[in-house]
Amino acid sequence: MSRTTTMTVRVSGALSDFVATNTGEDGAYENVSEYIRDLIRRDKERTEAETFDRLKAELTRAFAAPEETYEVLTAVEVIARNRT
Repeated sequence: MSRTTTMTVRVSGALSDFVATNTGEDGAYENVSEYIRDLIRRDKERTEAETFDRLKAELTRAFAAPEETYEVLTAVEVIARNRT
């Protein structure tokens, strides 16, 4: 279930001016809330993409490793290893 949270953010000076130029009639966004939501969505997407890229790199290294370096582990051992 989705939850709505109201937040107060203070910006001043150059940051405030920058937000003002990006919102309203002449800006890309109708209002500050729309702008902030888009920034958060884009940051979330960036974070998820970075996580996926790290996973891809780790899998690439694992699949490139010689088979004799593989270690047989049980599911319990994998879970325990990942908890540390």
